[in-house]
Amino acid sequence: MGVAPPPPVPAGVLQRFLADVHSERQARGAFPPGELGFSMRRTRSFERQPLPLLLDAYERFGPVFTLRVLHVPVVWALGPEANHYITVSHAANFRWRDGSMGDLIPLLGDGLLTTDGAVHRRARRIMLPAFHREQVVAAAGTMAEETERALAGWRPGMRVDLYAWTRRLALRVAMRSLFGFDPDRSGGAADLAGEFERALGLWGRDYLLQLLRGPGTPWRRMQHARERLDGVIFAEIARRRAGGERGTDILSLLVDAADDDGSRLSGQELRDQVMTLLFAGHDTATSTLTFLFYELARNPQELERIKSEHDEVLGGREPDAGELVAGLPRLDMALDETLRMYPPAWVGPRRSIEPFELCGRRVPGGVLVNYCSWASHHLPDVFPEPWRFRPQRFSADEKAKLPRGAYVPFGGGSRTCIGMRFGQLEVKAIATKVISRFRLELADPDRPLRIRQMPTLSPRGGLPVLVRNR
Repeated sequence: MGVAPPPPVPAGVLQRFLADVHSERQARGAFPPGELGFSMRRTRSFERQPLPLLLDAYERFGPVFTLRVLHVPVVWALGPEANHYITVSHAANFRWRDGSMGDLIPLLGDGLLTTDGAVHRRARRIMLPAFHREQVVAAAGTMAEETERALAGWRPGMRVDLYAWTRRLALRVAMRSLFGFDPDRSGGAADLAGEFERALGLWGRDYLLQLLRGPGTPWRRMQHARERLDGVIFAEIARRRAGGERGTDILSLLVDAADDDGSRLSGQELRDQVMTLLFAGHDTATSTLTFLFYELARNPQELERIKSEHDEVLGGREPDAGELVAGLPRLDMALDETLRMYPPAWVGPRRSIEPFELCGRRVPGGVLVNYCSWASHHLPDVFPEPWRFRPQRFSADEKAKLPRGAYVPFGGGSRTCIGMRFGQLEVKAIATKVISRFRLELADPDRPLRIRQMPTLSPRGGLPVLVRNR
């Protein structure tokens, strides 16, 4: 049988504010040192450039500290020990749902990113077979087909917004692999990508704008897009269950998947999980590919190493799925280094259950506690020269020397990203096709990279590149 649904979280602005104030008052114990006073300047600085703020606080207060963002005091825990403590050794003392991951519930619902405990464990058990190696490898054909289609219009000298190009490509891959939808088919399925982009637009706005409600606000536009998305997705679930139509896509597998006791995901659960996978899958691949090519354009010697590997291993032919998974170590190292510098899921928001001690600091129960892979990956005592793109630091020998918990781009423990292998395969499948045919130059090399971090890391304003012959 199934499990009880997850508890509701405050949705309205006033209810959320009151809940945050109540949790601070009920906190059992003092907060770790830091900046606990209200500061709109700090809030705006955190919204626009959180990494320098977090690294500065780490230097001043140590690995565990408190920063008040808007009205909420947030405990931050940085570094290998903190990452391992929160994600693995003491993961049971932290909840996701009533941390800031709850902000995504109005769009995603009760999926893997926004549930805890028995609800999360049951859903993960049911879904895990759909992400076994064989299932992931089977999606390589779809990735190759969609990349060929996306590259067909490229010509030397073209100016391309690589972020926008990659986002469209990754969303098409996700629609086919997750839903079995043909993005070119007329009707509701063809509109899914556009509606999803409109819904995500809420989290690309300034935080204060996200709080607004009423007609014409980003929140209302997100709700309208969600209603249209739900119409398409629920109709597809009902159609497949009624007609028995199945494919190799993830939705087809989940429609029939069952837990050990024989219970299956309800229509609402299917909707929430597939929406979560669509969000996490296409957004993280888009970010990683964009930053990978940004760094390769700035480090041509690393690009040459990858091209040489490509020629030596493949000899001009297309790689098969097995070679993409484990046969291109130079590309793997560049991907690992990109994920170190720009982990898409840059923050792990939690709420503590009981008080605890970490790195010599006492932390109350019932308060917001975040680990941050982005900041932890830039600590010079863990990763020397953290601002340099150095793929060699992820050679097999060097990677083995890293402290436990040092490298956490996909989280850790029982909540390691379920789609990790899918995302890595997709990035490598697209990257190899681009590298085998073209060389990408930054269209504005003197323009500083500005990063937008909500909900995942991405280049603010896109990433214009010039297409050149290889």
